[in-house]
Amino acid sequence: MKKWFKSGNPWIWMTAGAVSISLVAVIGLLLLIAARGLVYFWPSPVLEMEVNQFGEQQTVIGELYETELVPIERLKASGANIEGLNDDFVERFLIKTGNREYVSLDFRWLTENEILSKQQPKGIAVVERRTNGNFYGYVEGIVRDGETIDASQDAQHELLFELLDRSNDIIDKADSLQRHDIGGINYSIERLRLKQRKYELNNELTEQRLAEIEAETEQLHQQYLVLEKQLFGYRDEARRDQLIIRDMRGELVTIPMDNVLDVFFPNDMNVLQKFGHWVHQASKFVISEPREANTEGGVFPAIFGTVFMVMLMAVIVTPLGVVAAIYLHEYAGNNSFTRLIRIAVINLAGVPSIVYGVFGLGFFVYMLGGSIDSLFYQESLPTPTFGSPGVIWAALTLAILTLPVVIVSTEEGLSRIPSAVRQGSLALGATKAETLWRIVIPMASPAIMTGLILAVARAAGEVAPLMLVGVVKLAPTLPLDGNFPFVHLERKFMHLGFHIYDVGFQSPNVEAARPLVYATAFLLVTVIIGLNLAAIQIRNRLREKFKTLDQ
Repeated sequence: MKKWFKSGNPWIWMTAGAVSISLVAVIGLLLLIAARGLVYFWPSPVLEMEVNQFGEQQTVIGELYETELVPIERLKASGANIEGLNDDFVERFLIKTGNREYVSLDFRWLTENEILSKQQPKGIAVVERRTNGNFYGYVEGIVRDGETIDASQDAQHELLFELLDRSNDIIDKADSLQRHDIGGINYSIERLRLKQRKYELNNELTEQRLAEIEAETEQLHQQYLVLEKQLFGYRDEARRDQLIIRDMRGELVTIPMDNVLDVFFPNDMNVLQKFGHWVHQASKFVISEPREANTEGGVFPAIFGTVFMVMLMAVIVTPLGVVAAIYLHEYAGNNSFTRLIRIAVINLAGVPSIVYGVFGLGFFVYMLGGSIDSLFYQESLPTPTFGSPGVIWAALTLAILTLPVVIVSTEEGLSRIPSAVRQGSLALGATKAETLWRIVIPMASPAIMTGLILAVARAAGEVAPLMLVGVVKLAPTLPLDGNFPFVHLERKFMHLGFHIYDVGFQSPNVEAARPLVYATAFLLVTVIIGLNLAAIQIRNRLREKFKTLDQ
């Protein structure tokens, strides 16, 4: 045994065991997040129950969200009805009832003794609405162009889905018109207003310039009136059709089709249809915008903001880190100043991220951004342009945060290049700059990409500093659009990490938001893995390209 310990085999096995346990833990965590998040898009069966709760008998229609066993003493202490319960534990069900205009709570807990009967009848519809959440009930009729059609004449719901597609197409056209055409006109009018104010501040506003600005503004205003009329026409057309549905109270409720996103019948679906619906809902979650205080809808603005900010950060941090590493390794002497710089770089890697956020807010936003506004955007003051948190300041803050990683990784790559390579290049007549540009940096490019991979992985998951320098709960416009100059680095943006925090801890509807937390967390991990895989692929190609130089 003593000889076996001295051979070092135990430490090899311990290392392998630790790596295996860590790998299993990471994979298990990812599977847990994926299971809890992706199941949210699966169409759950809708239950219809007769319930006797608080001495009142009523019908409850909704989805079963969660089941748990609770001690009977806990229910007794809370004043719940425990009549007929003799066991130590009782099964309790969390039911999502929706219909929030007519029911006080979206979710309710029901114990097994309160449920008199339970079934999964055919024909129950789940209506996904743009506002006020889901609606559950039986489709009784459809109003098409003012004509009421009995639901029994549309047993296959073909007319319902036809009107739904037509309404969604009209709403999409209206949204596109409002966002792009009308939004572009509003943007142009605002630019003309700022142009006039700039002339006034510089005492350059002549009557001719004022007349030109007023003429352009009037022309844009006339275009706006035409588009506004077209927008109202779209909305009236979308509101023309209606859905008549009988809810759990037995009342007939009319829902305008312009408020309906989707209608499906989970109790009537087979496994293949449910899978198709799951794919549709998951894709809609990725490409659509959030609704209802981020508790419903999609996360596309957050995905775009995360990727855009990380790519902008990578563009900033890579040249800074490479230049710093080249100076420290190739030019700086081994003196006290260089050692001080290396100590500072190492210490920067250990600074809490929130400190970087405070620094970014004070230096980048207020000092640098405020100076830019004073010099170039006086016409916009006192409303700040660059003097408020934005995506450019978030990218710069995270660039400083991840700069030590790139510097250390690049230096390691430079130190692995034999000195004979540099000397051979210099002996052939190349300058030091040419040697660095054509020989040293290409050979160190895989190490540079390794540093970039580590930087991207950390930056994509950071939240605390971003809360101070640019991220918001809901950004009405993306940093990239069709208005000149097309890339708006001063705008605030959404981020998947902050979205998780907001939905999980700031949501007004905790039960509805819980599955979205898992789904968004899984999506964030997927985005980070995708960015890293792309960088790894580039690194591998660089290794193959410059393999002959290593030899």
